[in-house]
Amino acid sequence: MSRPALFDIPLTRIDGAPASLAEYAGKAILVVNVASRCGLTVQYAGLQALWRGWRDRGLVVLGFPANDFKGQEPGSDAEIAAFCKGSYGVDFPMFAKIEVTGPGRHPLYRALTEARPEAWFPEGSTLRQRLPESAPGAVLWNFEKFLIGRDGTVVARFSPDTAPDDDALISAIERELFASE
Repeated sequence: MSRPALFDIPLTRIDGAPASLAEYAGKAILVVNVASRCGLTVQYAGLQALWRGWRDRGLVVLGFPANDFKGQEPGSDAEIAAFCKGSYGVDFPMFAKIEVTGPGRHPLYRALTEARPEAWFPEGSTLRQRLPESAPGAVLWNFEKFLIGRDGTVVARFSPDTAPDDDALISAIERELFASE
């Protein structure tokens, strides 16, 4: 079986070190575009809890800071790392700030949105109606979540207002972690 193309996309860790998704091959990967000054920033606590509770079973949570939405992530990579660690105790892998929308969209986010053009929204969510109009398939806001299965395929996409402990997200993670057992 050939290696998924997602694994070959060059990434940069928040400390400047080169990386790729290949180092997480065989794990379920939750990719989240994050921001420090957003109404959804409190999700860092839930993402950290998700990471701590599931990492030994094969889940990895990856944070990708982006300043695409109303300038809600203006800091440098060092400032973002300090904020995440100091405010939420984040120790899941964080990456350098990237663009997740528009012409400068990072290749990872181009691949993710092409693979899963529509996000799942929790029942009763009104977020989509409150967001600015966006191109079809575009990331809608901070804290949108993409789940990549152990085989490297993008299996699900969750709206920004899907909490890290939402039953639908947890069920999707469980399916990916325990499908081969």
